[in-house]
Amino acid sequence: MIKRLYEKGFNIVGFPRLVRLNPNIPWKTRGNGAICFKVGKSYGKKTKIGEINNKDIFCYSNFSEIENTSEIGKIVEETINEFSWFEDDNTNSGFVLLKKQPNNKLYDKAVKDILSIDEIKSFLIDKKAVFKGYKNCRGLIGATCSIAWDPNKDRTFELIAYRKKDKWGSKRFVDDKSVKKMDKFFSSTFDNFDNLNNHNRLVPSSPCPILFGIRGEKVDDLVNARKMIKSEEIDSWIIFESNQGTDEHLQRKKIVDVNSFESVILEGIVYRQPVTIQGGHVFFKIKDETGEIDCAAYEPTKEFRNIVRELIVGDMIIVYGGVRKKPLTINLEKIFVKNLGEKSVKVENPVCPKCGKHMKSKGENQGFKCVKCRTKSDKPIIQKQERMIHTGFYEVPVCARRHLSKPLKRMYK
Repeated sequence: MIKRLYEKGFNIVGFPRLVRLNPNIPWKTRGNGAICFKVGKSYGKKTKIGEINNKDIFCYSNFSEIENTSEIGKIVEETINEFSWFEDDNTNSGFVLLKKQPNNKLYDKAVKDILSIDEIKSFLIDKKAVFKGYKNCRGLIGATCSIAWDPNKDRTFELIAYRKKDKWGSKRFVDDKSVKKMDKFFSSTFDNFDNLNNHNRLVPSSPCPILFGIRGEKVDDLVNARKMIKSEEIDSWIIFESNQGTDEHLQRKKIVDVNSFESVILEGIVYRQPVTIQGGHVFFKIKDETGEIDCAAYEPTKEFRNIVRELIVGDMIIVYGGVRKKPLTINLEKIFVKNLGEKSVKVENPVCPKCGKHMKSKGENQGFKCVKCRTKSDKPIIQKQERMIHTGFYEVPVCARRHLSKPLKRMYK
């Protein structure tokens, strides 16, 4: 679309946007993302944001409004008709053209809650928008809300490199060693490579036209980071402004107020010990003054589960994660250990104060008794055990991280 708009004399105003919405929606696309960009007859300061067919692409700081949007609409519709994979049941594209940016509240609901297609259509009709939905029209929700997103609170960037068309669907080549090197060199980038699990996060798992995507906080660093990546030939690349890595999907709540398909921050006390079930998933419960809820570290979170297994009843923690449908369960993205309880273990039976011999157990939960003196006790000899975790944040590994989850390296800046 950008290439074709450029050829017709239109310009991009500001950075194109890659906006992720509620990651818990059951009928979402894999990353629940939408793309938008502002188009105009631009002037003023320009910034290079990419290359298409060896031609530099710029965005501009100022623009004059376009009265007749019919040509833009035509280019957009033609491009969608040509490239959308409509034979796939999950392809439900939609496009929206709006002259005025909607209130950020619309985006806020879409990233934290559920918006219906009827709500969006009603809004678009009221605003006299140009729009078209395909099949079940769910794409209209993402399209509208990506326009509504206000990046002033927090934002990141992603440089996306695209493959040559004759490579689409084939196995990608992106050199792991070069990604690891780039990851160490550019500290402003994040979620590049999971060394422990040998997972190259830059590379998508789907057979899409994307070659790789580098996420970060500084545009110049992303441009230079791309040059360090050894890969198959890049067809084109472009930098998007994004809400990825911002935690904007999360809302702080009490347990009683939690609903399905939300992403929440809950503070509570561990009151049921973590247990590992078949498949390697780890479950435990927390409670606050309003109720109790299950928390889960599923197998894909790998070594993060070892942290969770170290929790004990009485620990005060804050959990961050998405809510699965009933029974309500928090799918953990990260935890903050606020206060650790004291962990102790029985090392031996109590000693008789009269004869100095160890007492014998009378049975489970029935205390102890000295065989010789008949002295009784209900307290074994206890030894305090050092905890293997400390207070502070713990997050899932890069290989299991959601697009919207803010990595700890961004939280500590």
